Amino acid sequence: MDQAFRSLAPQPVEELRPVAAAGPVRTLEVTIPAERQTLSGTVRFPLTPGPHPGMVFVSGSGNGSREEFTPQADFLARAGVATVAFDKRTIGYTFRERDFGLLADDALRWVRWLRDQPGVDRSRVGLWGVSEGGWVVPIAAAKSLDVGFAVLVSSPNVSPLRQVAWALNEQLLRLRAPVGARDLLTRAMGGVGFDFLRYDAMPALRQIRQPVLALYGTTDPSIPFVESTQALTTALKEAGNDQYTIRFMDKGDHALRVAGGPFTKGYLETLANWLKGLPRTATPSVHLAGATPVQRFEAADVPAAPWYAGGTMLGLTICLAAVGYVAGPVASMVVRLRGHKRATAETNARLWTPIRRRLHRMAWTGLALLVSVGGFIALLVMFSINQAGAWPAVLAGWLLVRALAVLMLVQEVTAVAAVVSGLREGWQPSRWQHVAIAGVAGGTGLLLVAAAYYGLFSFPW
Repeated sequence: MDQAFRSLAPQPVEELRPVAAAGPVRTLEVTIPAERQTLSGTVRFPLTPGPHPGMVFVSGSGNGSREEFTPQADFLARAGVATVAFDKRTIGYTFRERDFGLLADDALRWVRWLRDQPGVDRSRVGLWGVSEGGWVVPIAAAKSLDVGFAVLVSSPNVSPLRQVAWALNEQLLRLRAPVGARDLLTRAMGGVGFDFLRYDAMPALRQIRQPVLALYGTTDPSIPFVESTQALTTALKEAGNDQYTIRFMDKGDHALRVAGGPFTKGYLETLANWLKGLPRTATPSVHLAGATPVQRFEAADVPAAPWYAGGTMLGLTICLAAVGYVAGPVASMVVRLRGHKRATAETNARLWTPIRRRLHRMAWTGLALLVSVGGFIALLVMFSINQAGAWPAVLAGWLLVRALAVLMLVQEVTAVAAVVSGLREGWQPSRWQHVAIAGVAGGTGLLLVAAAYYGLFSFPW
């Protein structure tokens, strides 16, 4: 780990001083026009004498409901900060496609609206972004100086794919998952063809000229927070921006809460004191301070999968295998119904019966492998939420997947050997028998190629 993170300076006392958050607040429900839809938000105005700083919340990934910001927005408004929390757009934002620039434009619309409200200090209206919002806020700040400041909470500052890969490996380490399981899922991520996953955050970060407050939790399992901080400081130094404050909050998770419960100690006070103290607080006595973070391993970029292992080809492989597993048994049934019509029926029946049994077993094994892989991934997702007693189940699931892959390989080799042996003994396969062999053996062969690419036959396990 970088020497700068081995022993951080304690957070300055003035940043943690108690905040009186008991003032009266006026709440409004507001809608504003945006690209292709209308945005709805809740605005909280302090009723104490102003002018007040103002802040717009920008959500992380997902549906981005304004309700998730209610505790923070209400605290800040009662402390003297006008706040806006709005619902994320539903048009132009999906699981597969998302445009961070479009989301930044939405945030800017709220900034401009808030700047025009009476009692708000136009020079002190800015943006707060968490997680995915950490890619959105810098774009907005780089686009417009209407943004007076930027607050980044658990901001990744590396590409989404690099961040997700790190988070995945962190979760798997906590689950004591074998190395092979981690490699499989990392390779699988390389086949995901979502363009936004390779977004480069650095160009926007290098254009930020406004004051920046970045807050990270020391127990965050979702981002490589040390590397995220290094990326941020590097970009701001390249921009010539010395107005940044980075604080690590003890025991804070991705939402700066303690184990999903109350906010980590000092978070709300740090935020409120920094906002109300601008522009004085924009230049701190120490840039980097707080609890010492420990990042266990370095994040790594996920290389793009080759064409034959991409998501499209993998889906095609599974579809072809499934078709083969359906066509094989159907063809086998047709053979049994029509076998008496052939002159060599007795010889064919004797040689075909064991081959047919092998094909049936191969089909069932292949289907079991597909189901077990899906179940294993679901198991990992389930235990990433509740890790109690997870590692025996994770290890057992991984051993089952590997055992089925090896069994399928053995069955493929022995089935091909049985077919070759039958042909040497004079077996004359019918058209439907050819269909059955090609369907099952071919489908299994495709799955074996995919299994080999994803490391199901590699060592260590």
